[in-house]
Amino acid sequence: MPRLRLKTSTPTEVRRALSRVNNMLLNNEIDPKTANAIIYACNSILSSIRVDEQQSRIDDLERIIEELKE
Repeated sequence: MPRLRLKTSTPTEVRRALSRVNNMLLNNEIDPKTANAIIYACNSILSSIRVDEQQSRIDDLERIIEELKE
């Protein structure tokens, strides 16, 4: 069986990966336990992406506040 790779660097890629896993599951190309593990990993990755985006926004706001103080 060839190695599969799912891109998961952005929320859009995670959504596409989840859609792909869902289709594979519906077509009996992947077992439910494996699909569940992939879905869990995708949710973890998506949470990490959101935290990174929030931190970036916080950093931007802090920089703007510091510039306004000057």
